[in-house]
Amino acid sequence: MAKDVGTAGPAAGSTALLTDHYELTMVAGALRSGVAARRSVFEVFARHLPHGRRYGVVAGTGRLLDALPQFRFGPDELAFLRSAKVAGEATLEYLASFAFTGDIWGYGEGDCYFPGSPILVVEAPFAEAVVLETLVLSVLNHDSAIAAAASRMVTAAGGRPLIEMGSRRTHELAAVASARAAWIAGFATTSNLRAGHDYGIPTAGTSAHAFTLVHDSERHAFSTQLAALGKGTTLLVDTFDVDRAVRAAVELAGPDLGAVRIDSGDLAMVARQTRALLDELGAAHTRIVVTGDLDEHSIAGLAAAPVDGYGVGTALVTGSGAATAALVYKLVARADGPGSDAELRPVAKRSVGKPGRGGRKWAVRQRDSHGRAIAERVVTEPPDPSPADRPLLRHLVSRGAVIGREPLAAARQRHQAALAELPAHAHQLSRGYPAIPTVMDP
Repeated sequence: MAKDVGTAGPAAGSTALLTDHYELTMVAGALRSGVAARRSVFEVFARHLPHGRRYGVVAGTGRLLDALPQFRFGPDELAFLRSAKVAGEATLEYLASFAFTGDIWGYGEGDCYFPGSPILVVEAPFAEAVVLETLVLSVLNHDSAIAAAASRMVTAAGGRPLIEMGSRRTHELAAVASARAAWIAGFATTSNLRAGHDYGIPTAGTSAHAFTLVHDSERHAFSTQLAALGKGTTLLVDTFDVDRAVRAAVELAGPDLGAVRIDSGDLAMVARQTRALLDELGAAHTRIVVTGDLDEHSIAGLAAAPVDGYGVGTALVTGSGAATAALVYKLVARADGPGSDAELRPVAKRSVGKPGRGGRKWAVRQRDSHGRAIAERVVTEPPDPSPADRPLLRHLVSRGAVIGREPLAAARQRHQAALAELPAHAHQLSRGYPAIPTVMDP
């Protein structure tokens, strides 16, 4: 039985090896130097948005919170690290009892972000925080990239529903995460059954050209599908001749045929011709769904066509040209002395082209009296926001305990609200500057 939308994802084994070798190299060194227990703060942020986009979308937070309690080194993981000579005995002894004991704050999943936004803040002993870097970035970079692309597609669709159908164009588990991220950003359904099972996302699917070709005729294929699934099904009509197929579909199903799908050709022209023919045949309520290498730009180009829905695959699961959100995980503060209450001081690297900004950050979305976002304010002291401002960081993990889980539907609603507060030019698909400036207080 599928879960309600928003429940936690699938149970999993250890996530501890979903990391890079160099994380354990640093743990080993920190144990030797005595800084492993030093209080530290890491932040996740993007220096820029990809491809001149106007905003980013936070996604993957819920998956990360599900993965964190599983980040434990059991006998199998320790045996591998020992046999592969990845870690010495002192490090293995530390990892055998590893459990994250720190705190994590983050932007709410589905919220928008901008360059410099501290979308995740991890405060913990250095060894505990640094070893999470790869897991955090792999989840957030992937899911946020997919969600940002999906959000642009939803905007381009102008209220027409979209189905996520990219499973065959990416890694099998990335497909599930992509469906989840797309649903947060406003997609109506997914073709991926695992995403339906794990996250309760509504699933949908039609049929492929192979189904038509395996039958003795197109009419035979249509009549079989109608008999199996009813008149509300969607018939694929571009295997041979669209006009002939539409006529056969309506003849077999009658005017109550649910939908037809067009997957090739000049989609706008074929959709107009199909709409006219359906209306002529009395099937005025039969919907037209188009698929075929769509992205946000081609969807926008179909705005004037009589299209009722879109199926998007490759462009969605590859981030529509931006397969990563370019997020980084950087140490921004650390204590000089021992203890969880030791005073923090800012630290930052000064390398050319990638300068950091030290200090633990807080963030608020500054809004005018009409609730319209005007700036992303990032500060190094707890802010005192005005009544119009919206604090952005939520407490997600407290002393190692996950406290920030929420229904997936909450992330979907948050994204709709976050988009609604952005200025109108944020929704433009052309290259441009971030929709609002990031203001870093000194």
